[in-house]
Amino acid sequence: MNKLIENQSKIKNQKSKIVCFLLIAFLFASCEKYLTPDLDKTLTVEETFSKKTSTERYLAHVYSFLPNNYHLVGTWGYEWSRVTSTVSISDEAYFSWISEMPFLSYNNGSWNPTTREFHSWTRNYQGINQATLFINNVEHCRELTQGEIETYGAEARFLRAFYYMMLIQQYGPVFIWKDSDPDVSILGSEVDRHPLDVNIEYVVSEMEAAEAILRKWSVFNPSENKWMGRVTVGAVLAAKSRFLLYMARPLFNGHQWYRGMTNYYGDYLFPQTPDETKWDKAAEAARALIDIAEQRELYELHYNETESNPFTRAIRSYQGIYFEKWNKELIWAFWQNSGFDWGVRANPSQVLREGYAGYAPSLKLVDTYPMALSGRFPIEDYRSDGYPIIDARSGYVEEGFTDGWIHPADGYPMHPNSPVHNSCVGRDARFYASIFFSGMHWINDYVEWDKNPYITFHSTGSSAYGVTTTTDFVKNGYLFRRMNNPANNTNAGGWGNFSWPYFRLAEIYLNYAECCNEKPQRNETDGLYYWNLVRARAGLNRIEDAYPEIRGDKELFRQLLKKERMVEFAFENLRYYDVNTWAEGTTERNGPRFGRDLRQADYRDSWRRTDAICTPIVCQPKHHLFPIHQTQLNEMINMTQNYGW
Repeated sequence: MNKLIENQSKIKNQKSKIVCFLLIAFLFASCEKYLTPDLDKTLTVEETFSKKTSTERYLAHVYSFLPNNYHLVGTWGYEWSRVTSTVSISDEAYFSWISEMPFLSYNNGSWNPTTREFHSWTRNYQGINQATLFINNVEHCRELTQGEIETYGAEARFLRAFYYMMLIQQYGPVFIWKDSDPDVSILGSEVDRHPLDVNIEYVVSEMEAAEAILRKWSVFNPSENKWMGRVTVGAVLAAKSRFLLYMARPLFNGHQWYRGMTNYYGDYLFPQTPDETKWDKAAEAARALIDIAEQRELYELHYNETESNPFTRAIRSYQGIYFEKWNKELIWAFWQNSGFDWGVRANPSQVLREGYAGYAPSLKLVDTYPMALSGRFPIEDYRSDGYPIIDARSGYVEEGFTDGWIHPADGYPMHPNSPVHNSCVGRDARFYASIFFSGMHWINDYVEWDKNPYITFHSTGSSAYGVTTTTDFVKNGYLFRRMNNPANNTNAGGWGNFSWPYFRLAEIYLNYAECCNEKPQRNETDGLYYWNLVRARAGLNRIEDAYPEIRGDKELFRQLLKKERMVEFAFENLRYYDVNTWAEGTTERNGPRFGRDLRQADYRDSWRRTDAICTPIVCQPKHHLFPIHQTQLNEMINMTQNYGW
């Protein structure tokens, strides 16, 4: 073990004011800004952990560092540095705003180690600190039962591991604080990052320790009132599944970019060669949660039980993951009490009372949704001019229009003067649950009486491109509607609410499918089975029926599963890290971006593809991991910067 591992420190049971808590002396030059909890500053540690109410309040504080991924760009007055959602900087989105937005520098490649937005380093280490303090002191609360002491401690232990997980997926290996010696102080000049394998071992061991305690006290069901939103065994296993999947993928498993990269003490920071057995470990983690779901009937894919039409039922089932509170697909979720911040940015402008017309899917995402009848993904590739190379067996049609078409989710016909574009006909249920396209009737009847409820995005449309008074207008022809409940009367201020999943069962199924395909002893049968459960909910046929050639073809399995993940988890903050950990940013998130030509005055002409409106996106190899921010480098002068920065 290297010197850095030996010189670990943990929190002492200090009796100073909470405002002055210091986890490790001199780790940061200006410690207070990292380590000041927003709690009752009149209480000492001893006083805080003497009462049940203040102890539970402190645990809630440890939870407060969880990422706010439902804020895709933050809110006005919000600290941009607290924006943790990566949807806006992924290839699944093209947001409408063209100035004063933190994602712009990331998409054009101009960001650098001094760019502050999206960095989660400080916030996650604050959470780690507060979790450790809680773990080390919760046993002193005599008003708690032994079961409560152990369970609360396990929750905090998992949260600490989860905050490390968030750091690792963003920055790669980081410095790990351990609890080995309370009397050892660590100087900032001696701090560097631990090797990735040390990071992995620590995070997994902490998750397993938390899991063992939570199992002991039978904390499984996230839908029980007292456990809504809190850590359960399922949440721990889901996080472990995602973490080990990321660690098995190419970026973290011997990638050439990081070979030879050492820390201050001469240890290799990243594995130097791929280790295929990491896929086995990831598969075991996903399988453990699947077994709990099946044996205990705790989790299941969400299905709507009221719709009789199979296709409409598939649409409502997918929508219901968000709209039906604490449904059984949600393993760990956050209930967003107000849908305003989300809904207003996905509402069209100029037609509704409030709509910023900003949350838009990329044309690439729109193109990826499968065809309902064939089950095949319609686009194989693109020509240099952005025109799609179409899978002839998919049934997709890129040109022309169809009269008399009725939207399968909302039941509204298209306006006679704006018939449906053929690219929007015959897609899978998730498409209609998620994509709002030009020419549609708005998703509900709550439109001002003197307004046109048909939304068109071209230059003479009802929600027109190019209005000069604001940049709040659609740039590529689409909005993302999935988190907008059609039952909400947003014109009357009824923005509703929704569940935001940190983890849901469909992810675990597709995690497991990927592992089955990649692990040394390939298990194609199991992989296809769990993949097909997700497709069946979307109303699709089995993937091997859509693609008979997938049998025995590991590479085709891999490429098609990536497409499935893109549409199933659209805007759920997974795509960015999927592309990064596959080490595919330079191909998937790089180059011109296309949309529909909304500059045109004629509706039909506006459906042509163009790259004249959307700006290119830039991804270089170095962009797969965030740089260590200059603020941290100023405090920890020997910390090793990431590749390329």
